Amino acid sequence: MSEMITADLVDLDLSADTKEAAARALAERMIAQGRVTDLDGFLADVAAREAQMPTGLDGGIGIPHCRSEHVTEPTLAFGRSADGIDFGAPDGPADLIFLIAAPAGADDAHLTILSSLARQLMDEDFKAALRTATDAGATAALIRGDEPEPTPEPTPESTTEPESMPEPTTEPESTTEPEPRPEPETAPAAPAAKFKIVAVTSCPTGIAHTYMAAESLEKAGRDVGDVEVLVETQGSAGFTRLAPEAIAGADGVIFAHDVPVREKDRFAGKPTVDVGVKAGINRPAELIGEVREKAARGETTSGAASATPVDRAGDAGDGYGTKLRKWLMSGVSYMVPFVAAGGLLIALGFAIGGYTINKAPSVAEHFVWTQTDSWAALLFQVGSVAFAFLVPVLAGFIAYGMADRPGLVPGFVGGSIALTINAGFLGGLAAGLIAGGVVMAIQKVNVPPVLRGIMPVVVIPLISSAVVGFLMFLVIGKPIASLQRALTDWLNSLSGANAIILGIILGLMMCFDLGGPLNKVAYAFAVGGLANPTEGSLKVMAAVMAAGMVPPLAMALATTVRGRLFTKTERENGKAAWVLGASFITEGAIPFAAADPLRVIPASMAGGAVTGALSMAFGCTLRAPHGGIFVVPLIGNPFLYLIAIAAGVCVSTALVVILKGMRKPAPEGGADGAGDAPAQKGQEPKIPVAA
Repeated sequence: MSEMITADLVDLDLSADTKEAAARALAERMIAQGRVTDLDGFLADVAAREAQMPTGLDGGIGIPHCRSEHVTEPTLAFGRSADGIDFGAPDGPADLIFLIAAPAGADDAHLTILSSLARQLMDEDFKAALRTATDAGATAALIRGDEPEPTPEPTPESTTEPESMPEPTTEPESTTEPEPRPEPETAPAAPAAKFKIVAVTSCPTGIAHTYMAAESLEKAGRDVGDVEVLVETQGSAGFTRLAPEAIAGADGVIFAHDVPVREKDRFAGKPTVDVGVKAGINRPAELIGEVREKAARGETTSGAASATPVDRAGDAGDGYGTKLRKWLMSGVSYMVPFVAAGGLLIALGFAIGGYTINKAPSVAEHFVWTQTDSWAALLFQVGSVAFAFLVPVLAGFIAYGMADRPGLVPGFVGGSIALTINAGFLGGLAAGLIAGGVVMAIQKVNVPPVLRGIMPVVVIPLISSAVVGFLMFLVIGKPIASLQRALTDWLNSLSGANAIILGIILGLMMCFDLGGPLNKVAYAFAVGGLANPTEGSLKVMAAVMAAGMVPPLAMALATTVRGRLFTKTERENGKAAWVLGASFITEGAIPFAAADPLRVIPASMAGGAVTGALSMAFGCTLRAPHGGIFVVPLIGNPFLYLIAIAAGVCVSTALVVILKGMRKPAPEGGADGAGDAPAQKGQEPKIPVAA
């Protein structure tokens, strides 16, 4: 820890007024110490982690953190804010801000040290000491946990005092009182058995929240008195499994996590509370009470897990619509790497060998090392194999999102059947939902303890695969295949006004939440068409990618032409937005939308709608699912495609400049000053939003 924070990495008078500015101020100290090599790249990684989940915690703490390839060694910087900075905590701004930077390949020892800091933040005395510290060096030492220098023993000042006090003589000893009668000895009462809880904590980065939740749960158990809590932290430094006997002897289970619990089957058959990791930090006593109530009612999980990776991430009041969206996003998130790899390889094959390369013989039978066409065929055929996994992976991981690991087998089986019967992307969606539902239904059946061990390995895959296969082949598969054909025919027939309207809708969806669920739905719709590409589906893919490039490019242009309307931090983000937008990373506009959503989001949507409409009107096509301007050679009508993007960028830029210009101007030294000025009276407050 001695190498991780020094006095130069401590700012006891942090003047930033936004979380972005705070992260930048502390990161600049890391740059000065040679701990970070690329300021903007590192801050982009911090912002990406922040977009997953706000890092503000109850008690006035902000812990922005990430793992980044721009970090040379694990580093910790601390800032204390007098006014507080909003990091998204329910109880208000944070005054203690810790910026934790870990290299992409940080070793276990350093990550363990960072986890110990996270546990310290649950200590009220530690936080109080940080709030009263006046010296940067002493503050760094406190955070490092350095032992204070021992205070020298006082030297005796007087030697005249008697070595022993005389015995008192004023009260004579009484001999008339009878001695009390001894109480009969009784055997000591057996201590009440403690309620034993095993818990798992984890977060996307696995550095801070994971260990803070663990410490919070353990402390709450000690405070209750008759509860024993054992926690398995599944962090970046790996994890040590709880002993099987500890799990077997537990009366209840708490999962506080934002990524799937590894080896979740170990905890089957126990009363379980499944929540996000922040709940483990903020309300541990309540979670302990919930699991005790479930144990008293006799509620247990009968299969691998009744609480799913989706259920645990949301609040208890999540409706079915919210859960459905999360299930679908689970499938899409695992599908995207197959789409990117397979689609780009196919596109490269077409670029090198022409559009007849799909008729080339198998390279396993015919490959000439010196012929370009053979290499093009190799790329195309490898890409086709990767792309063939698209629908099965989508279905398998939708089912996984619903029912955890037991849902994978029936999900993949259903997705493969969807391909066999030509039900396509829609068939994969249906197969995943059916597979997850079937597994969840099986998991609710109470089975004898002797059978629980084979349920996730034999019984659930066997029964669920048979049911899903029956339904997909004989009941709903053919109607879905007919619907898929109708959709394909409709896309192929799109022309004129119909195509433009579809382009507008897709453009609005891509720019509404800038990489969020609605954006992903539009993207998934476009990518699904690439499984069996037609002229119509290729137009949709082109429109979706073009519209998704507009928001970050527009914000980059706006910060260039009207920099005085933006803060210094936003102008810095604008430089990175050029590259992000050109690469089709819509999330590059999130920092701008987070600071000013009421102006940035409508402007982005307007530009995206214009671009989507023009792309469809121009008949542009795209065979690659990603790549931005770097796949322009693979685009049909590339010149008109670039014009469509430029038009949308100009519209969004003009609107955001006009809307921001309508605000009451900040006093001298505001947005155009050297730093990020506080929001002035009449100026729209910065409202952080979760991406």
